Amino acid sequence: MGLRTVAVYSDADANSIHVRLADESYHLGPSNPLKSYLNIEKLAEIIEKSKADLVHPGYGFLAENAEFAKTVSKLGATWVGPPADLLDKLSSKTYSRKMAHEAGIPVIPGTFEPVSENELEQIAFQIGFPLLIKPDRGGGGKGTKLIRSPEELSREIFSSAAREAQYGFGNPSLYVERLLDKPRHIEVQIIADKYGNVYALGERECTIQRRYQKIIEEAPSPAVTHSDRLYIYELAKRYAEKIGYINAGTVEMLREGSGRFYFLEMNKRIQVEHPVTEMTTGLDIVELQLKVALEEELPLEKDMTPVGHSIECRIYAEDPKTFIPSPGKVTEFQQPDDNFVRLDHAIEKGTTIAPYYDPLIAKAISYGATRDEARLKMYTYLRQLRIEGVKTNIPFLLAVLNTNEFKTGNFYTSWIDEMLLNGGFAIV
Repeated sequence: MGLRTVAVYSDADANSIHVRLADESYHLGPSNPLKSYLNIEKLAEIIEKSKADLVHPGYGFLAENAEFAKTVSKLGATWVGPPADLLDKLSSKTYSRKMAHEAGIPVIPGTFEPVSENELEQIAFQIGFPLLIKPDRGGGGKGTKLIRSPEELSREIFSSAAREAQYGFGNPSLYVERLLDKPRHIEVQIIADKYGNVYALGERECTIQRRYQKIIEEAPSPAVTHSDRLYIYELAKRYAEKIGYINAGTVEMLREGSGRFYFLEMNKRIQVEHPVTEMTTGLDIVELQLKVALEEELPLEKDMTPVGHSIECRIYAEDPKTFIPSPGKVTEFQQPDDNFVRLDHAIEKGTTIAPYYDPLIAKAISYGATRDEARLKMYTYLRQLRIEGVKTNIPFLLAVLNTNEFKTGNFYTSWIDEMLLNGGFAIV
């Protein structure tokens, strides 16, 4: 696109690939993210010093932080994402749910306002069991508590959830939501420009999760029919128009076993799993984000219908059996020669995987004419991919890809956890 790039880095990332590839690189601070990647004041200094015109927040740390977005705008730079005031409002899950409900979109039964400890019992019986107590301003499963029956309701559980929400997200507010029976997690990628155009770029299946954390994603979903696709596209676009959304975002939904779709939340940034959408549409979503930020009208004419199939596996530096992070030095890194698998990564031989950040070190994204072709290409690729010096979850990914449930697309969000509990994976 002809844009010069400015990278920032902490002590732990001083030798990272992105630092060398960028046109300019600036040191943020110590390895501790509170003193580097989460340090808005220091980031502001670098934005001013580098005279950056655009700030892309990526998909971690401050990606959905309204304060950072406001700071960027005050400095005269352009935030690559939705407006700061919208980020602020959508940081509340109950606000997001309320907006969906007002737009006539099915919402998982639950509360539209945070609840107090004294209200919990009455609300729980109104909604029905099993149910979830969830942080109003959080995500990723942190602070979420499962209540299967009235006997499990207690002030202690509520207080524990509130403490975790305060610690993890700086806000103790909680809401209540009914637990759906064996749901699938399906999301629609949208992109909206400043001229009122909103496009759906396809749906993704993100059901393969462990403790609410996505592990394997794919596009399109094996559970979504053509008529389903048109329906959820319409819901996603209606929601984006209702809230006045701009830039890339994801409308996340749960599909109940009956086939009914419910709004879950709005994800206000580009996501880890965006490459599967790129592989099945031929679009570069980051490029589209930058075009929107530069106030260009999107070059799209209609919603996208996925072509072929793509699967993404998240590769973590962690023990494949215990899932404990495995920091250390990469002593060997060798990629197979495969034009049908894309590897997004930031490692090379000699790279040190630091213990300070998320252990995600690479994403393998396969493409095939059919789902099974994409699965087989991924399976073959992961068997040949060499990452040594640190443990990785590749053996676990291979075990999942080889199950009958994955092969047939017959799974739900808690399937991984249930299989692990019953020793259902042959991890070697």
